[in-house]
Amino acid sequence: MLYVILAEDAPDTLKLRLENRPAHLKRLEALQEEGRLVLAGPLPAIDSPDPGPAGFSGSLIVAEFQDLESARRWAAKDPYLLAGVYARVTVKPFLQVFPK
Repeated sequence: MLYVILAEDAPDTLKLRLENRPAHLKRLEALQEEGRLVLAGPLPAIDSPDPGPAGFSGSLIVAEFQDLESARRWAAKDPYLLAGVYARVTVKPFLQVFPK
């Protein structure tokens, strides 16, 4: 089943985000290689594809996991969460309707 992982950044964590980005991307690349990643990306803090020093307000990941608990365990090990970039992470089941 698919799950959405919605993470909200703590204030003033752009430097931490940039420092931990390689480890964060490595985990997403592993999901992609396994064919389980639907989409992933950051949420810019401003209406711009390059928010510069404004940074990001969080991240969105949609991926396939065995069950909700597996998705929660995966999210709990995210380098951004462990480094303090994320202030809160929500994991919910997701039913994709479009695109078909």
